[in-house]
Amino acid sequence: MPSDFIELTFKGARKIVCTNPKEINFTVGDHAICNAENGVDLGIVSKMGRVASIKAPDGDLVEIQRKATEKDISSLQYNRDTEIEAFETCKANIKKHELIMKLVDVEYQFDRNKLTFYFTADKRVDFRALVKDLASVFRTRIELRQIGVRDEAKRKGGYGVCGCQLCCTSFICEFAPISTQYAKEQNLPMNPVKLSGVCGRLMCCLAFERDQYKACMKNYPVPGSVIKTSNGKAIVNKINIFSETINLYYPEDEDYKEMDIETYNKLKPVLLEKSEPEENPTVA
Repeated sequence: MPSDFIELTFKGARKIVCTNPKEINFTVGDHAICNAENGVDLGIVSKMGRVASIKAPDGDLVEIQRKATEKDISSLQYNRDTEIEAFETCKANIKKHELIMKLVDVEYQFDRNKLTFYFTADKRVDFRALVKDLASVFRTRIELRQIGVRDEAKRKGGYGVCGCQLCCTSFICEFAPISTQYAKEQNLPMNPVKLSGVCGRLMCCLAFERDQYKACMKNYPVPGSVIKTSNGKAIVNKINIFSETINLYYPEDEDYKEMDIETYNKLKPVLLEKSEPEENPTVA
């Protein structure tokens, strides 16, 4: 049966949810022609049905016109080839105008009615003269769009330290703020290199298991807390929710001892001094 909602993926992991008013039968991987600003665009079907409808934004959605033909797909490949030339032309013009910006990607709308240049920059850039030069060369509507470093990684794609495709390229639609507190809650080493993704910002996956960690941590004392046990005063050195153990340091004996969480809860040691989490974590 034809699906009412279809998600199309374009170059650089750009995705939109479309309606299927003509009730055309699609399968994941098909190429489809949809309406676009002042023309049409071509994307690949990535999701259909209820999964696609969940991502649908409020308001009017883009409509799918038809399935793409072999000729359409050849035209798309021609666009991709000419985008390489457009990239080099834009780089040369950026250098000519001495603009402090980094060109990331170039994308033609399928019907070539619009050519979009994606770039990153630390500050706002006055690119009006650049747009005029590019318009005179390509004879189409030119759009320069400034993006962040996380969006740059999303468009370029790649693989994370886990060996999997970047989350932002494969399924993340919107970026959420990530803080170092997420790493603290998961007992990860506070090493910026290990906590950062290919974009140089804190890894998005730090948020994936946060709720589960927070639920588990309610059963454990906070590292750094001082407790009174039958063996004397001890400092909670570290915890391990996987082995369900607590590592305690006894300053009087200068010794470390391990206790499982079940034993800890049975003993119910007295909390003498509670450690507090960081109040102003770094956010990215």
